[in-house]
Amino acid sequence: MRLLIVGPLDGQLSEATKLAMDGGAKVAHAPSVDIAIASLRAGKGADLLLVDVMVEIPRLIKTLENEHICVPVVACGTQTNAAAAVNAIRAGAKEYIPLPPNAELIAAVIAAVARESSDFLYRDPAMEALIKLTDQVAPSSASVLITGESGTGKEVLAKYLHARSARASKPFISINCAAIPEALLESELFGHEKGAFTGAVARRIGKFEEANGGTLLLDEISEMDVRLQAKLLRAIQERLIDRVGGSKPVPVDIRIVATSNRNLNEAVKEKSFREDLLFRLNVVNLQIPPLRQRPGDIIALAEFFVKKYSKANGMETRELSKNAKNELLRAPWPGNVRELENTLHRAVLLSSGKTIEPEEIRMPDGSGLCETANTHSVASEAAQTAQNVTHSMVGQTVADVERNLILDTLDHCLGNRTHASNILGISIRTLRNKLNIYAQDGETITEPNSQRQSAA
Repeated sequence: MRLLIVGPLDGQLSEATKLAMDGGAKVAHAPSVDIAIASLRAGKGADLLLVDVMVEIPRLIKTLENEHICVPVVACGTQTNAAAAVNAIRAGAKEYIPLPPNAELIAAVIAAVARESSDFLYRDPAMEALIKLTDQVAPSSASVLITGESGTGKEVLAKYLHARSARASKPFISINCAAIPEALLESELFGHEKGAFTGAVARRIGKFEEANGGTLLLDEISEMDVRLQAKLLRAIQERLIDRVGGSKPVPVDIRIVATSNRNLNEAVKEKSFREDLLFRLNVVNLQIPPLRQRPGDIIALAEFFVKKYSKANGMETRELSKNAKNELLRAPWPGNVRELENTLHRAVLLSSGKTIEPEEIRMPDGSGLCETANTHSVASEAAQTAQNVTHSMVGQTVADVERNLILDTLDHCLGNRTHASNILGISIRTLRNKLNIYAQDGETITEPNSQRQSAA
């Protein structure tokens, strides 16, 4: 655990630092927000910021967000700083630790951050097999590609992999390739020198250098521009990077983990992803099944989220009724674990008693979970029907498909040529010419106000 203390290091904050070091944390100090930001820009990463509540925490968190530096912030201060504590939490601080510090509380916060980064809750046999494979490949330095639908827990699995690797004591750095504009992504990955472009007021260490010795997660890598993929390939092959505006390559030692919710083999065929880069990334593929295919995890995760959000909202821990559990198992969960978590958070807030019932498990639009499941079922059936229709056309010529469409439309319109031509989007003259040809071929043509009759 790398801990960065931000604020004047005197008195009780010094004691908090000592307690953190006694708990095994590697501690660095920045006396101000600006120095803390400069340290993070320079690649001196941190897993947690412990910040004096009297410094500008809102500005610190805003700057971290703007520069895509993902590190949790915990505020600390004396119990008399109630207003400052509230402002810190509102600004986005994860926790507030009162001073003078308590050794057990400091240890608990550090343990919670570490646990949040690497825990992976599962019960289903499908996930058990996946975790077994993950444990098997974790000690190596091989690149890993984690695939699965949105919300299945790809980043959580990446952290789990890192925590069980030989690089666990080194940084785990994540960058979302879809969330950063294309023009800025190269700088975010490789860093830049002062003056490299407008706004580059100082040297900035990129994610590759920040992750040196550890693991770099390239989240949603399928969204990366093809031109930048070429530079990424070189960095992975040569373990050398070039800062934007730099004059010499910089060596790096990292393990690459990438995630994607798209089929990268299809992306290769579409020319939107480099095949050679896919080969480099896909040494090991960890494919996370969607939640609907791992029903054994649904209740375990649901109970975990209920307990988590009951505590987070200062409520007595709720329990899921048997009927509520059955409803959760019936739901399709297109948003997977992320959707399940949001749904249970909402259920905790809406529940009025100790037990959560099905009617208290609502969707964002207010509809019940059962209604959503039914809607999903109808939509799935409609999609399947459309797919079957499409498949039924395979093997037919365009002329065959056109003939069947015209005759079926005419039959639907009870032989009315004008209505049929309007639906088909062709002139009535074209329709009549087509029908004459079909009649000559022996097809039955529906006459006006009647069912289809044999052509004479």
